Amino acid sequence: MSLPSDSLSIFFFKLIDFLSMLLLKLMTILTWTFFAYSDAAERWQFGPQDPATPIMEGMIFFHNYLMFFLIFIGVAVFWLLYKIVTNFERTANPLTTVQKFNHSSLLEIIWTVLPAIILAFIAVPSFALLYSLDDVVDPELTIKVIGHQWYWSYEYSDFEYLDKGKTISFDSYMKATDDLGLGQLRLLETDFRLNLPIDTHIRLLITAADVLHSWAVPSFGIKVDACPGRLSQASIFIKREADYFGQCSEICGVNHGFMPIAIRGIKTTRFTDYITSKLQA
Repeated sequence: MSLPSDSLSIFFFKLIDFLSMLLLKLMTILTWTFFAYSDAAERWQFGPQDPATPIMEGMIFFHNYLMFFLIFIGVAVFWLLYKIVTNFERTANPLTTVQKFNHSSLLEIIWTVLPAIILAFIAVPSFALLYSLDDVVDPELTIKVIGHQWYWSYEYSDFEYLDKGKTISFDSYMKATDDLGLGQLRLLETDFRLNLPIDTHIRLLITAADVLHSWAVPSFGIKVDACPGRLSQASIFIKREADYFGQCSEICGVNHGFMPIAIRGIKTTRFTDYITSKLQA
């Protein structure tokens, strides 16, 4: 029994609509998988977030560089264990030269010198990366970050003072789930984002007003403790426009998991317009 023409047309259009939506979702998944940057935590994430600063690029390179040595050492150790188990098993090799083996000066030299050489190859790039973390380039912009229970305060302290001696500053609270817009991330979105210029050397002065906090943004490769009564310093150089997310990484009380960090990297011209609008407001 054939379907009426109207029913067949409806079925055909629904099928086309379903296939179009399926193709759109597939293209979205492929785009986000292979072409989009990962600047926030994702489900089933295995590796680090995509780097946005030279420091994070260096960390990822060193991680991959170190994995080569770990794989080499792991394969060598398990191969040696296998050979020991098979060659030194009494029933498999009875009364052979293997059974009588108890000393080898050459082998002792090899297993002493080879690890020393491997450690030297690991130490050189690790020291270079470690010193670069503390290298403070002459900054073009200084941002003051203050941790509170349980929100962050930011201050652009390089610009003119406003009326009554106030600077350009604001508090950044986590957005409630009911207030989230389309595409915004739960527990990571804030009511006010920190706007920072790209291709600019930025100095961060980080402290806390009450208890210990930690200002951490994975894409920047930065994690700095905010200590009451102490001013910590860090430098960043953002290389691309994007929205970046982080969280407090030091247990600071009952709402520790609800003080996210949201940063928007923008071009220098847009940042200048943003600061000008704040000064003229």
